[in-house]
Amino acid sequence: MELELSQEMLAKKAADECYNRLFSGELTNVIKIKSSIRKAMADFLRGEGFVEISPVILSPITDPLRHETLNGKITYYGHSYTLTKSMLLHKQMALLSFEKIFSFSPNVRLETAEKKETGKHLFEFTQLDLEMRHASREEVMELAERLLVHVFRNIKKTCREELSKLGRELRVPSRPFKRIQFGQAYKIYGKEFEATLSNGAKEPFWIVDFPIQEREFYDKESEHRPGILKDMDMIYPEGYGEGLSGGEREYEYGKVKDRIEANEVDFSVYLPYLEIVKRGIHPSAGFGIGLERLVRFICRLEDLREATLFPKIPGEYCI
Repeated sequence: MELELSQEMLAKKAADECYNRLFSGELTNVIKIKSSIRKAMADFLRGEGFVEISPVILSPITDPLRHETLNGKITYYGHSYTLTKSMLLHKQMALLSFEKIFSFSPNVRLETAEKKETGKHLFEFTQLDLEMRHASREEVMELAERLLVHVFRNIKKTCREELSKLGRELRVPSRPFKRIQFGQAYKIYGKEFEATLSNGAKEPFWIVDFPIQEREFYDKESEHRPGILKDMDMIYPEGYGEGLSGGEREYEYGKVKDRIEANEVDFSVYLPYLEIVKRGIHPSAGFGIGLERLVRFICRLEDLREATLFPKIPGEYCI
């Protein structure tokens, strides 16, 4: 009876919060801006020759990620599947069919409960994922800057009323974005360099050249600087933190296999992916942009949960 009562109270609390959120209309302007951001992104990328592909929700393989998340696996007819943490591996494979692809991909990352205090984490969010054949890091960084400038200009023009109601005077970033090397930032500011730099910045900027131990097996190592990866993060100013992550990808079977083993990742989990890599995939580069984090920055929101109608908050029971 106590269990039933507690479940009933839990359901009532979640329903109250959801109803009040939807009925109050407080998020109307935010969600309208979010919808316009998606359209602006898709229009821009189609103009650049990209093809939109459907997201992958379940697969035997997904991004292993470097930080701790809870198990998101299910068993279906005796086969193990996992909820998509990111579409990165599928993006690489999709380039066997297309030269440039993008997807608005739902990501499920079952974050630990303490992440709800950051205001920057949800355990379900949407990521704009894109990938280009035979592209360099420089090319995708240039593309990302042009994409973001396009989005900001578009939103400033088409969402004047919504921005005004939110009290947000949107500033279009200037290009090129400043670049800071990981090693330099770490040496000067220590482990929390990202937050320190973000808090003091007025414009988006790049962190580049992460050490190999900081990233995943698919991030490409520099041919000229062993131990340094050809990757990058884009950081929002005003304390909003990381908003984009990407770089060049490893694509040669031997190198991918060695990196998986070096990272002490369960080799057997990635056998389907490795079989395709063995047959041959293209060199590529790409990135992912968290849609809710972009909305949070554009709308100057206090917490990421304000950037979606049905927020999935780490550690909480959510509708």
